[in-house]
Amino acid sequence: MKIAYISTYPPRECGIATFNYNLLQAIGHDKKSVSDKSFVVAMTDAEELKEYKYPKEVEYIIRQENQKDYIRGADYINTSLADAVILEHEFGIYGGSDGVYVLPLIARLQKPLITILHTILKDPSFMQLTIIREIAKYSAKIVVMSQRAVGFLTSIYQIPLDKIQLIEHGVPNLEPKDYNPVKISNAFKGKKVLFTFGLISRNKGLETVISALPKIVEKHPEVMYVILGTTHPGVIRSSGEEYRDSLKKLARKLGVENHITFINKFVSEQELYDYLTACDLYITPYLNEAQITSGTLSYAVGAGAAVISTPYWHAQELLADNRGKLFDFKDHNGLADIVNELFDYPEMLATLKRNAYEYGLHLRWPVIGGVFIETIKAAISKATQLRDENKPIIDPDLMPAFSLAHIQRLTDDTGIVQHAKYGIPNLKEGYCLDDNARALIAVILAYQQNKSKVALQLLPVYLSYIQYMQCDDGNYRNFLSFKREYLDEVGSEDSFGRTIWALGYLIKNAPNNSYREFATELFIKSIPQFSKLEHLRGIGNTMIGLNFYLQANPADDGVAREMNHLATRLKEAYKANKEDKWHWFEDKLTYDNGILPLALLSHYETCHDQESLKIGMESMNFLSSRTLDKGYLNPIGNDGWLYKNEDMAIFDQQAIETMAMVLMYFKAYQITHDLDYIRDMYLSYQWFLGENTLRLPLYDHETKGCGDGLQANGVNRNQGAESTLAYWISHLVVLKALEYEYEFNHERESLDIQKIF
Repeated sequence: MKIAYISTYPPRECGIATFNYNLLQAIGHDKKSVSDKSFVVAMTDAEELKEYKYPKEVEYIIRQENQKDYIRGADYINTSLADAVILEHEFGIYGGSDGVYVLPLIARLQKPLITILHTILKDPSFMQLTIIREIAKYSAKIVVMSQRAVGFLTSIYQIPLDKIQLIEHGVPNLEPKDYNPVKISNAFKGKKVLFTFGLISRNKGLETVISALPKIVEKHPEVMYVILGTTHPGVIRSSGEEYRDSLKKLARKLGVENHITFINKFVSEQELYDYLTACDLYITPYLNEAQITSGTLSYAVGAGAAVISTPYWHAQELLADNRGKLFDFKDHNGLADIVNELFDYPEMLATLKRNAYEYGLHLRWPVIGGVFIETIKAAISKATQLRDENKPIIDPDLMPAFSLAHIQRLTDDTGIVQHAKYGIPNLKEGYCLDDNARALIAVILAYQQNKSKVALQLLPVYLSYIQYMQCDDGNYRNFLSFKREYLDEVGSEDSFGRTIWALGYLIKNAPNNSYREFATELFIKSIPQFSKLEHLRGIGNTMIGLNFYLQANPADDGVAREMNHLATRLKEAYKANKEDKWHWFEDKLTYDNGILPLALLSHYETCHDQESLKIGMESMNFLSSRTLDKGYLNPIGNDGWLYKNEDMAIFDQQAIETMAMVLMYFKAYQITHDLDYIRDMYLSYQWFLGENTLRLPLYDHETKGCGDGLQANGVNRNQGAESTLAYWISHLVVLKALEYEYEFNHERESLDIQKIF
C-alpha cells in the first residue's frame, strides 16, 4: 500500500507534526504491507513555501490560509498512486473559520480516507459540530485515542459507532539507557525532579505546580521543577514571553525561584525520553477537563514515569488502575500532598512507575502501527466493494426525515414570517407575498407526498394571506407588517409571478373543490396584469403558474394566448442576447436563474412549442456549464453575479437559486426521460446537505430549517422562510422523483407520466 498523509510535519514545531512523523515511521516499518513511496502533504503556517526545510517524503505543501492550495492538494493526491489517505485533524492547523478549508479538500478525494481526531469538544460551536460531522461523512474510519472520545462522537456528534475506531496514542519504542546524560546535568544531579514538557501556554496550568513548591520544598528541599519546552508559536505572536515571565515572577514572589529550571528548547524524541526516564515525577497540571487526548501524557506513561495529573478526560483513562495520581484543577495544596507522600514512600513511587511501564508496552509505535495497517487495509477493501456496487441515483436514506416544524414555527394566523434570527422568527420584519406563495406550494407538495394533516391545516393560512394582499385591479401588494399594515401599494413582478405559480399549482392539485374555486377566483382576477409584465423572472414565474392552470383547464384558449404571449417575450430576450459562447436571456446571470429555462420547458409541455423546447434546453445546458462544472452545484453568487466575459461571483449563494435548479432538472427529465437530468437534480439538491463550495450543510437537523445562504466565511445561520421553503420544496420534489423508480432501473420507455412540475 502507498499512503498519503495530510498533516503538519517536522521541522515545524508542533505536536501533531511529531505524531504524524512517528505514525509514518511506524506504519512504514512493515515493508511487506506498506510502500516506502508513501508521502506527506504538509500543512504550513507560513505564506512562503520554502519557510520549512521539509524532508524528501513531503511531496506537496498546503499554505494554511490559501484556499486554492487545498483544491490543488486534493488533485495531487487523486493523480498519485496513493491507495489511501490519513488525515490528522486539529481545528487550528487548517484555514478558515474553525479550519473549514479542509472540507473541500477531503470532499474531492477519490481515495479512502482515515481521519485521526486530536480534539473532540464536548460543547462545540455550530461550525465545529458541522465540520466534524462532515469529516465523518467523507471518512471510511474516524480514529480517536480515548474511550471518552468515542462517547462524545456518538452522543454529541451523532456519528455511527461502526465508523469509529479507538487506537491509543503511540509512544516511542525506547528503553532506558545505562548512561543517561540528563541525570548528571545541573538541573537533575542530586535533585528530586518534578518535570513538565510541551509547548508553553496559559492553559497548561504551570502556575499550579509553582504554587505547590513552597509546601514541597519545606519538606524536601532538594526538589527541582524542570519545565522543558518553547512557548507556543501562537502565544509568541500575540503576547511574546509574557506567560513565561509571569511564572518566573510568581516563583520569586513565593521564594522558590532557585527550585525552578526552564529549558527553552524543542528537543528530539530521544532527548525527551532521556528527560522522562531521569525525572522522579512527571506532572500535567492542565486547568480544565476538556483535554480528550494528550500526547505528552502518553509519552510519560510510555516511558514508565510516575505521573501526577489534574483529572482531565485523557488522564482519567490513562492513569486508571494505579498508573498515576490525580489532583483537582488548580489545587496546589492537593498536588503538594501527593508529591510529598510519594517522596516519603518510595515503594509507592516505584509501583506507579512499574504499572505505567507495563501499560506503555502496548502503546509503543510498532504495536500501534500494526493496528493502523489493519484499519487502512479494511478501508481500502470496503472502498473497492462500494465502487463495485450499482448505487441508485437517489438515496433516500441520505435525506433528512420530512418535517414541517420550522415552517410551523415561522407561521402564525396571518401567514409565514419573512425572516428569522437563527431559528427564531423575527417578527419585526413582518410578512411578504413571495414567501406565502412558496409556502402554499410547499404544503400542497407535503399533502400530496404523505397526506400531512399539518400541511392541510397550514394551507388556508397562506391562501388567505394571498387573498388579503390582492388589489382591486388583480395585482398584489407584497409586504405586510406584524400589525397587519400594508407596507407597499403594489408588489414586485417577481412576487406577482410567484403568486400566480402558487395559485396555478393549487388549481391543479387542490385537496378539495372549495380551495380550487377560491384559487381560481384570485387567478382569474389577476389575468389582466399578465400583459403588463416587463421583467423576465416575473414573466417566467407567471408562465409556470399558467402551465399548471392549463393542465387543469386545457380548453381555456384565453389563458393559452396569454401563455404564448409571455413565452414570445422570453424567447425574444434570449435571441437578443445570445452570442456564440453566451446562451442566455440577459447579458448577465443573476438570481433565480433556473426559472427562465423552466418557464420555456413548461410552455413546451402545455403548448408543444418546439422553439421553446430548443431554447429551454439550450439555456439550461449553458446554465449547467457554469454551475455544475465542478462536480457539485456552485450557484451564481449575488455579490457580483456573472456578467458576460467576466469572472463569476462565488458568494453569497442563495437557496432559491438551488430550488430553481432542482425544479428545472426535474422538468427536463419529465420531458426527455433522460436520467442525466435526475442525476443533476439530485446533485443540485445535495447543495443543501453539504455538497457545495465550502462542504457545509445549510440544512439544520435540529431546527428543521435552512440557513439563509452560503457565504465566504460559512453558512448564514439565520433560517428565514425563503431558504427553508426552498429546501423543503426541493426535498419534496426529489421524493416525488422516486415515484419514477421503474424508469431509473429499466430501459427508458415512452410512458404516460403524470407531471407535477
